[in-house]
Amino acid sequence: MAGSMMRERTRALAAVEHAIVTCERCTRLRAWCTQVARERKRAHQDETYWGKPVPGFGDPAARLLVVGLAPAAHGGNRTGRVFTGDSSGDWLYEALHRFGFANQPTSTNRDDGLQLESAWVTATGRCAPPANKPTPAELTNCRPHLQAEITLLKDVRVVIVLGRIAWEGWLRATGWWDRLPSRNRPAFAHAAESRMPDGITLICSYHPSRQNTNTGKLTRKMWHQVFERARTLIGH
Repeated sequence: MAGSMMRERTRALAAVEHAIVTCERCTRLRAWCTQVARERKRAHQDETYWGKPVPGFGDPAARLLVVGLAPAAHGGNRTGRVFTGDSSGDWLYEALHRFGFANQPTSTNRDDGLQLESAWVTATGRCAPPANKPTPAELTNCRPHLQAEITLLKDVRVVIVLGRIAWEGWLRATGWWDRLPSRNRPAFAHAAESRMPDGITLICSYHPSRQNTNTGKLTRKMWHQVFERARTLIGH
């Protein structure tokens, strides 16, 4: 029964992936991603960019859910995998590997052999936004995709949100934003930890963007502590 249920979950997640990749809800974002894919960055002129909305990635039996902001124009929008091909992804997958959630410390493209164990990586937005700033309306348009993943990933016990937008996006997607009085919502701060009414533990982190990592706002030690805590809560 367990195997049958997992196969059904995997099929359902594949359907969600198809819905994401073919999504056309946000005209501005689709135009931008298409333009970036056509013009390409000089360092990647010989590559074929993905140029479509980017789905989540990982283990259907995930106990850890990592939620980011949105794909980078020359990262996920180029490679087709969330947090892949940019410095933020370098930080993320190194940490996932260090704490036993990934079989390798790097993620360079969709065919690089990376596999996640008991972890799923996703984002509040699936299209790379100009200046890394999706509008509130665009995030609202994209929310059903995250909601669908959350509904299907029934084994999740710990959620790590990367940045304030991911923090709010996850709270809205789960319904806690509306169900909890504002004074009772989990606060956002790096390494802040909250036990949600359904038993899931929410851990906040600064986003591993260059803006945070190059300035020292987020150090490797701070970053690793978040994932070490998630591993402790989940166990081995």
